[in-house]
Amino acid sequence: MQLEVRGKVMNRPPKESAQPYEAWEQTAKEFIEIEMARRGIRYKQLARMLEELGIEESPEQINRKVNRKRFSAAFLVACLRAMGVKTISLD
Repeated sequence: MQLEVRGKVMNRPPKESAQPYEAWEQTAKEFIEIEMARRGIRYKQLARMLEELGIEESPEQINRKVNRKRFSAAFLVACLRAMGVKTISLD
């Protein structure tokens, strides 16, 4: 898995754990956080961007979802789309 934060590339496979999805949930959280950091977007701005897609979530709701790592794939894709992400790399 290759993730980039402010020009720094992190190559790492998801850590093995007792819960098989735990590492993937962390990776999904990082996708959102990395793109927010890259674009200088805060949760309030993301909430407004999601509104343009017809998704009404408060900044607090978004923050809780992301930090708890409990959100759907649809939410992940909507956030990335709202922020203008064109492609993601899973390599």
